[in-house]
Amino acid sequence: MAQPNVDDLVESIAKETGVPPETVSQMVSQTWEAFSDGAHITDYLAVLVTKRVREDLRSQRRSVRR
Repeated sequence: MAQPNVDDLVESIAKETGVPPETVSQMVSQTWEAFSDGAHITDYLAVLVTKRVREDLRSQRRSVRR
């Protein structure tokens, strides 16, 4: 399934987390692909992908601090 233009989403997450946009874009693409594979309802994929990428980045940041 093709993902929509997510430039604003990537920019928002990158600014919020301080992670380079290229890294965020790659994470969004990978997460989008994983979530959309076999999905019958795709209306909320952008919301779910955004949430997962933010959670993953927060988790990575916490593990680096320890």
